[in-house]
Amino acid sequence: MPRKLLITGGAGFIGSNLVRLALGRGYHVLNLDSLTYAGNPQSLSDLADSTAYQFAHVDITDGDAVESTVRDYQPDAVMHLAAESHVDRSIDGPGQFIQTNVIGTYHLLQSGLNHYRRLDAERAANFRFLHVSTDEVYGSLGADGLFTETTAYDPHSPYSASKASSDHLARAWADTYGLPVLVTNCSNNYGPYQFPEKLIPVVILKCLRGEPIPVYGRGENIRDWLYVTDHCGALLDVVERGTPGETYNIGGNNERTNLELVQTLCEILDDLRPRETGNYADLITFVTDRPGHDLRYAIDASKIKRELGWQPQEKSETGFRKTVQWYLDHPTWWQNILDGDYQLDRMGR
Repeated sequence: MPRKLLITGGAGFIGSNLVRLALGRGYHVLNLDSLTYAGNPQSLSDLADSTAYQFAHVDITDGDAVESTVRDYQPDAVMHLAAESHVDRSIDGPGQFIQTNVIGTYHLLQSGLNHYRRLDAERAANFRFLHVSTDEVYGSLGADGLFTETTAYDPHSPYSASKASSDHLARAWADTYGLPVLVTNCSNNYGPYQFPEKLIPVVILKCLRGEPIPVYGRGENIRDWLYVTDHCGALLDVVERGTPGETYNIGGNNERTNLELVQTLCEILDDLRPRETGNYADLITFVTDRPGHDLRYAIDASKIKRELGWQPQEKSETGFRKTVQWYLDHPTWWQNILDGDYQLDRMGR
């Protein structure tokens, strides 16, 4: 089993939760992160005294820096999460998504391959390169059906197209060069430390500020919601026991429309921090839909359950409530973000 993990994007939402879980499982971790707007060192401030944790301030688009970092750290596995991930931002500025998600992944694959080729036979046999991706590469589902590992790619946004590109690169490096690559495609994550541009933290913080809650279109788009620590546990299971060359879909078995989700969050806040007058749902406001907004995503996660024994542990009723409570309990974390350039404004019109 790998003991030294190099995790890219470890200061981000999923990455910071993964770093913490990996350390709890006894791994040593090097967090490689460029600390863009969504990379927040405060999310890992409790790890400052950990002798098993290191941080490297490196941009994955800098091939030389990535190469030297991988060579110096000598990881047993690379877990590649670093990415531009917000669909609305990709509509406004697709170039950065191409640079980070495609070019950055290329540099990491090359450095991973160079490192793999230098390993002795025993370490090479156990080395893994995990490329973490999204269900958005599959496009949009109708009312029925689920995404499987063999669903044809059909990306509709600059973000999903850039992730589809990086998925193909990862598989090509496995097929062409023999790099022991694994790919995961997950559904929408939620939980602690999520940058407040995504739907759930936007709703929570709009409620706390008494501002209109924007719901795209009529709120009919459907997503499958996965608690972040469940996702991180699946990623470690894939690195530890997954078969190189395979893809594993990771889902929460938790579908709901965006409007249903917003209403659920409002009801939780009504209970935990009631408004002086009225209910939080009174703030719901329907706005012009996102261009190219996919109707429905839903994951068939039967393969990872069958082969690795993984399934989500967090129930939606407790997961959403725990998430709301975390934002209520950590105002300094999100207020420091809102004191900067980002003010919960809409992008991607």
